[in-house]
Amino acid sequence: MLTKKQLDLLEFIHKRLQRDGVPPSFDEMKDALDLRSKSGIHRLITALEERGFIRRLAHRARAIEIVKLPESMGGEPSTGGFKPKVIEGPHPSPTQPANITPEEVVLHARELPVMGKIAAGVPIEAISHVHHHVAVPGQMLRTAGSHYALEVKGDSMIDAGINDGDVVIIRETEVADNGEIVVALVEDQEATLKRFHHNGTSIALEAANPAYETRVFPEDKVKVQGTLVGLIRTY
Repeated sequence: MLTKKQLDLLEFIHKRLQRDGVPPSFDEMKDALDLRSKSGIHRLITALEERGFIRRLAHRARAIEIVKLPESMGGEPSTGGFKPKVIEGPHPSPTQPANITPEEVVLHARELPVMGKIAAGVPIEAISHVHHHVAVPGQMLRTAGSHYALEVKGDSMIDAGINDGDVVIIRETEVADNGEIVVALVEDQEATLKRFHHNGTSIALEAANPAYETRVFPEDKVKVQGTLVGLIRTY
């Protein structure tokens, strides 16, 4: 799910590439979306890139290419969504995590809501509605606090062992220690999974992939929505 601004920008870039063969400038994007500054365009571009819709080409000015389009713009239907591998016999059932035996699930599992997908640029709406539930081993959860799950979209945290399609388990909290991986809400508009660093009056959200730059915001522009406590992966 893209925000309206993200979809508008993607459509504008796509039309300009089709018409002129080159993408629009940041000033043209800003004017087309009626934004007050180019920083908003930078955030939208980063969001679209991390979600795999566009690619920025290094060492070339205004070099953006469209990788894929959403269904609303004629792209291929999405195959996203958390779909555990179903194996008959003593293997995990469709609702239990991989690598957990049936006995462990019966004794310790808890059902958590999967609230959608998370990546830089994913709108907060994507983590405010329950899509389905997933069984999580109780030992993965902290004794205090509520928990929820999110499906990871993108590769910005791949060097932290978090891959596209993984399901991350999040403990709800509004505070985090430096170095923790958090769900952060930026400017009340976008949610992202990043490593958290609070330095004075600013907060840095650091990707675990050298292809993505660290993003720094005033501390009043970032709200912690939870911290990472576990991960489920299916094959």
